[in-house]
Order: sequence, then structure tokens, then C-alpha cells
Amino acid sequence: MRSIEQLTDEILSLPSESRALLADKLIESLEFDADSATQEVWLTEAKRRRDEVRDGSVQPIPGEDALAQVRRLIEP
Repeated sequence: MRSIEQLTDEILSLPSESRALLADKLIESLEFDADSATQEVWLTEAKRRRDEVRDGSVQPIPGEDALAQVRRLIEP
């Protein structure tokens, strides 16, 4: 049996499109505590946002920048 490290090395050597597909499948395989209707809504939203980034209609920003923007909005 291959170790996690071996699998990781093998997976990281795949083309980015293949890694993205695998990531989607892994995320979908995780169990969530939310009911199935809520889970489906969040899954649909996550895929929509992913697709917007992939097709270039939305430009992602670094997490630190996003948090700074939120802090500016909520701080007195």
C-alpha cells in the first residue's frame, strides 16, 4: 500500500485540471453534518463560485486582503 506521502507526490505531479477534478471528488466524498437539502445548496454555490473563478468572470483575491476588507466594514 502506498503512503500518504507517496500519494501526495503522485497527485501533485498531475496536471492542474486533473488535480482540480480530484479535489472536487474528495470534497464531495466527505460527510457533512448538515441536512441533505442544505448540503446541496452549499455544494451548488461552491461549484458556481469555482466556475466563475475558472472562467475568469470573477478574480479571486488573497485571503488576507479579503479579511482586511471585512474588518474595515465591521470596525467602528
